[in-house]
Amino acid sequence: MSASARGRTGELEAWRRGVVDLIEERELAERLASGRPLRVKFGMDPSSADLHLGHAVQLLKLRALQELGHTIVMIVGDATAMVGDPSGRNKLRPQLSRAEVEANLVTYTEQAAKVLDMQRTEVRRNSEWFDAMGFEDVLRLAGRMTVARMIERDTFQKRLQSAEPIGIHELLYPLMQGWDSVMIRCDVETGGTDQLFNLLVGRDLQRAEGQSGQVCLTLPLIDGLDGRKMSKSYGNAIALTDPPEEMFGKIMSLGDGAMPLWFELLTSLPSPQVQGLLAGHPREAKARLAQEVTAFFHGPAQACAARAAFDRQFRDREVPADVPRHAWSQQWPAQGLPLAVLLRELGLAASSSEARRAVEQGGVRLDGVVATDPMLPIPRPAADLLIQIGKRRFARLVP
Repeated sequence: MSASARGRTGELEAWRRGVVDLIEERELAERLASGRPLRVKFGMDPSSADLHLGHAVQLLKLRALQELGHTIVMIVGDATAMVGDPSGRNKLRPQLSRAEVEANLVTYTEQAAKVLDMQRTEVRRNSEWFDAMGFEDVLRLAGRMTVARMIERDTFQKRLQSAEPIGIHELLYPLMQGWDSVMIRCDVETGGTDQLFNLLVGRDLQRAEGQSGQVCLTLPLIDGLDGRKMSKSYGNAIALTDPPEEMFGKIMSLGDGAMPLWFELLTSLPSPQVQGLLAGHPREAKARLAQEVTAFFHGPAQACAARAAFDRQFRDREVPADVPRHAWSQQWPAQGLPLAVLLRELGLAASSSEARRAVEQGGVRLDGVVATDPMLPIPRPAADLLIQIGKRRFARLVP
């Protein structure tokens, strides 16, 4: 095998890492053999204010392709965000205003820069072409898709079966995303596995316009901290802007079963090294995962400090040095304050019912001793009282 052939094979391996769908690999190999940089598209709708590690899966793949010399075209969907992607949605998504989209857009591009080299990234707003469209253009685009094909997708089938409404504007979304590919003459589009339908629509629209259809590449959707798909709306996400100690600690609370996929998608460690880590103690493997991810976003020094702080707090059972101190300013009942109420008032639990559950599950300690009764009357403390709920929430009640 020639050196150039070996190089192409090695590059294909980089493209394949973590990939679920690659349609078609043969076409990708042919385009790579041409020697020209490929235009790789990734679209992000600024539908919320922050990016999380679920978004980082895509961004890290794009960074790897960028380092191979390809051109990343990041489509900032300021037009599509006002429609809302129906992929994976079981309910009608609220439509955003242009002002809301603009506010979110600022943080999206800033946070994407934590992963991508923005000096080598082509950033395009799809309002460039959609704002210039007239109604006749919209009708022409809509004519490229049949209703029968559109409602074949799982998302719409499930909503029809459960009598959930589907907005007409939602049927336009895949066409809008696909038209983005036509406008930038895309070679490859990446997305989550829930995006395959939309990516294939782009491939078809390009062919209809006389272009070579884009190669479609999908990556898995990672689970969040509660085992469901990572999403800010579920409250199970790890934000790219989380401080290093918080990012490290959250990853350490991840279920053991999620580690193989996280190692593959969120680190660049070679597979044999990952297999060795997973064959050892789960805690050490998870600590290495947390350190790798935290180091990428905050640097090696901050990641080491976060790991040391975590070990002091949990492995070595030390209390953090910066535990918030609370001096009680309200009237203290003579019979004592119920523990669940105290936890709520100190902000350690969102409600009394959440506090009761934490106590009943053995997750509350008073000066290191597990509390078992949520209604335990707590007298006004004569000395500092250290309260812990869960693994990372502490408060010190002072006289």
